[in-house]
Amino acid sequence: MPQQLIISIGREYGSGGHEIAEELAERFGLHFYDKNLLKEIATEKNVDVNRLEKYDELPRSVSRKVRGFSNSPEENTANMQFEYLRKMAENGKSFVIVGRCSETVLRDYSCMISIFILADLSYKIDRISSQQGISREKAEILINRQNKKRKDYHNYYCLKKWGHSQNYDISINSSRLGIERTANILAGYIQERMSISIPR
Repeated sequence: MPQQLIISIGREYGSGGHEIAEELAERFGLHFYDKNLLKEIATEKNVDVNRLEKYDELPRSVSRKVRGFSNSPEENTANMQFEYLRKMAENGKSFVIVGRCSETVLRDYSCMISIFILADLSYKIDRISSQQGISREKAEILINRQNKKRKDYHNYYCLKKWGHSQNYDISINSSRLGIERTANILAGYIQERMSISIPR
């Protein structure tokens, strides 16, 4: 049976983390999950995927628990994803997962490699303004807003903080080498990790 491999990618908005994750999934022949994780969950639970996507990667809004169950759609959506990730890992599946607190949710699996992709602000602004056809000023506002959302979401559900290096196996600045060469460096690291067994 092939060795199980799970690659968890945390990322700053505009860093190219999504593209790097897709590249790693292709190189290692792994299933790739980001927002599409919700489609599988929606199909399994027979719910409207658009409803789940509305609350994806958001911190809990004001809510209360009734008989142990939260009435927060954000929290329920997050927990459904966490449960689904654990189930896939428990069943021996290999995959790449972007965000969704995966480095914390799957921390007990020795086959999991956690990566955080960051980048210089000017690099992120260049990428977002070019990709979305907006001014550099609007790009910076969007980057700050999206990263705050990601940070708030992660830090609500996890004890270790979003983006802090000690929370990941490796953190790397994609603006130093660009998307392709950053993926090359990470692929080499993953191959080295797969070739040895280190107690966690």
